[in-house]
Amino acid sequence: MPIILKILCPLVLLPFWTSFYPKDIPEKDACVRKDSISSFSKLQLGKNYNYANCSPNTGFDCSGFVYYVFKHFNIEVPRSSSQYRDFGKTISLDSCQTGDIIVFTGTDAGKRTPGHVGIILSEPGNEVTFIHSSSDKRLPGVKISNFKDSPNYKKRFIKIVRVCKAY
Repeated sequence: MPIILKILCPLVLLPFWTSFYPKDIPEKDACVRKDSISSFSKLQLGKNYNYANCSPNTGFDCSGFVYYVFKHFNIEVPRSSSQYRDFGKTISLDSCQTGDIIVFTGTDAGKRTPGHVGIILSEPGNEVTFIHSSSDKRLPGVKISNFKDSPNYKKRFIKIVRVCKAY
């Protein structure tokens, strides 16, 4: 985005956003385009899963992938999935939108602590899809999954968080 738009966009549009978005989301994040988050994250499709990594060159773990995507837009998010417990503004599943972060337990659904994260690609009213870096032995790496089609993700679901004002 040209520098002039980065400067003017928050100044011109912020008054309109304040009535639609939670107040605790940093104003500096007000000009992130949903299609930009979606497009940039999809550039990483097929990249390897690699535990404790956050680089397209070496691969990503789940939180490393989310961290990498949001860092590209100068938005700070936790580097570890466990840190999502108290991070961001919680959003209902039926209100989630592109750019929100979906939080799951780890592989043990009985332990209700965050252990896996991804980025929502869908809009309210559509089936929830998300992009994430998965350690799944059958198809590891960055991929898109459908929440409805995966009983495993449904039972591991914890919450959706909004971390920026995407438009």
